[in-house]
Amino acid sequence: MDERTTPTDFETGEPPSIVFLCVHNAGRSQMAAAFARQLGGDRVLVHSAGSDPAETLNPAVVEAMNEKGLDLSHQAPQKLTLEMGLRADVIVTMGCGDACPVYAGKRYLEWDLEDPSNKPLRVVRLIRDEIEERVRNLLEELVD
Repeated sequence: MDERTTPTDFETGEPPSIVFLCVHNAGRSQMAAAFARQLGGDRVLVHSAGSDPAETLNPAVVEAMNEKGLDLSHQAPQKLTLEMGLRADVIVTMGCGDACPVYAGKRYLEWDLEDPSNKPLRVVRLIRDEIEERVRNLLEELVD
């Protein structure tokens, strides 16, 4: 956790909402969201977005996730909306820097992960596996 982290209140009875956010929403945030949906099921609400979305997902990311049984071929990068940001309990940023907005009162986590853009599949697999582990740890904290 970094200094932008604030407590989250889950007393509403609703599952916690996580937004995975990176600049292009074409790699890291898409992988994290796919793992969170798979591992969290209906115990968590998941969104994936970018501050400046790309046109398509990184093909190496799609291939690496297929190896884990997760099909991202139907996903498309999307822009972060005000509603996503305001409804989130936790916002996980990945390499956004100042490009990602900050919403007051939200819990932020900054995951320092290598950008899979223009990386060979063997490197994307390592990034994928690190993301999966971080998602597992986050879900254990939020919903287990």
